[in-house]
This record gives sequence, C-alpha cells and structure tokens, in this order.
Amino acid sequence: MQERHLDREKYFSEQVYTTEKYVIPFIQTANKKPFNKDFHVFEIGCGEAGNLKPFLDLGCSCLGVDLAESKIELGKEFLSDHPNSSLLTLKAEDIYKFTDFSVKYDLIMLRDVIEHIHDQEKFIVFLQNFMHDKTIIFFGFPPWQNPFGGHQQVCKSKFLSVLPFFHLLPKSLYKGVLKMFGETRETIGGLLEIKETGISTERFERIIRNSNLKILRTTYFFINPNYEIKFGLKPREVFNFIAKVPIIRNFFITCGYYLIARKG
Repeated sequence: MQERHLDREKYFSEQVYTTEKYVIPFIQTANKKPFNKDFHVFEIGCGEAGNLKPFLDLGCSCLGVDLAESKIELGKEFLSDHPNSSLLTLKAEDIYKFTDFSVKYDLIMLRDVIEHIHDQEKFIVFLQNFMHDKTIIFFGFPPWQNPFGGHQQVCKSKFLSVLPFFHLLPKSLYKGVLKMFGETRETIGGLLEIKETGISTERFERIIRNSNLKILRTTYFFINPNYEIKFGLKPREVFNFIAKVPIIRNFFITCGYYLIARKG
C-alpha cells in the first residue's frame, strides 16, 4: 500500500473518531430529529468522508462533495463494504456547479473548510439553497490568528512546521521565509492562498448575522478536539474571560465549533 494511501487512511480514521466523539454530541444539542435514513446529511469539502462515516453508521442518508477526485475515490474505497453504503453518495465537484436543490438537508457540515473558501459572504448565501426551515449547519474551523492558523504544519521544513504565528508576517516576508527554507512552489502557493482566505471569529459571526442566519451555539477550544486522536491531548475550552474579548481571543482559539440555523 502506498504511503499516501496509508496517510489518508489515518486521516480518515482521525476524522471518524473526532466526529463520533465530539461533533455529533455537539450537533445533538440542537437537533430534534432522529438519525435514520430520513435524516439527510450534506458535507461540503468532505475529503475521504471520514466525517460522514459516523452518520452512515447511524443509518443517515449522506452526500459528500469535494473538489479533489482522488480523495473522493479513496472515500468510496474506504466505505465500499459499509453495511449502509447504499445511503452514501460521494461526488468530486465544485460546490458552485452542484445546483441540484431538490433535496433540502437536515444537517450541512463544513469541518475545516470555510477558512479555505474565497468570497465567504457569497458562499454563505449560496449555502442556503440547500436548507429547509429547520436545517442546522455545523462549522468547525481554526481562526486565522491562532498559532497554526496558517496550516504551516504542512511544511516540509520540520522547523517551519512547528513554528507558531509566522504566517502572520506580511505576505512578501512570509513568502520569502517559505522560499528560504526550501518549500516547494506548490506548498507556497497553497499557504499563500490560505493567507488570503483565513477568517477570524468576528468576521465569521458578522457574515452569519448579515446572511439571514443565526448562531445557535458556539464553543471555542483552546485545545482542538481533534488533538486528542492526533496528539493524545484532552480538549479544553478557552477561558470564558478570554472568549469574550474580540480579536484577542483568536490568538488562543485552535478551533471554533458553531451551530447555525435560519432566523425566525
């Protein structure tokens, strides 16, 4: 088995673990419908569908869409023998070209996705085409200003991959540091794109308020729930007095969980 395949299978398993243990209980605080085949889940940026597997285990009807065809194919492979595989659809497609609005979903998921999307205001408006009056949207993402909000852990340089906050440097200086440490053109391009699309909690919440949506629940984590399976660290919420301080809080939040719904 190729190293890439093994890496993606590990990532898939990490997604399954965190969604099952932390994301689903968080969603359940606002969800009133039973999880069964009549509960429709739509994940945007699903990758190999690790986040969808726990819902598939519960018998939900699941749709996952991702730009990367290679990830979609791996997801199909990983879940091909699942007893509820007939309830799963995975598609490699640009979300803006996915214009089948005939099904309205009970849950829309975006985990570690919104910080990669350009023109987030436009996207949040488009997202509402898939909602009915009781739809819940789950967002989980790291604010841009947190120690590793630039996703620098993908750097080949071991030093840069563990260097906090350097993604906050001015663009030209940031690019220069990446070049100096031998990062590839592809890696540099990807990290600069994240620098363009990175989002703070304040900006995200402002977009939601301006989009005919409301925030049902928010939890800010100092230790991301996903760090439990990755590093053996127990999740910890940001201290309340820090969570209430705009701007400053973004430097301490490694992940924010949100539940969103229509106003009214």
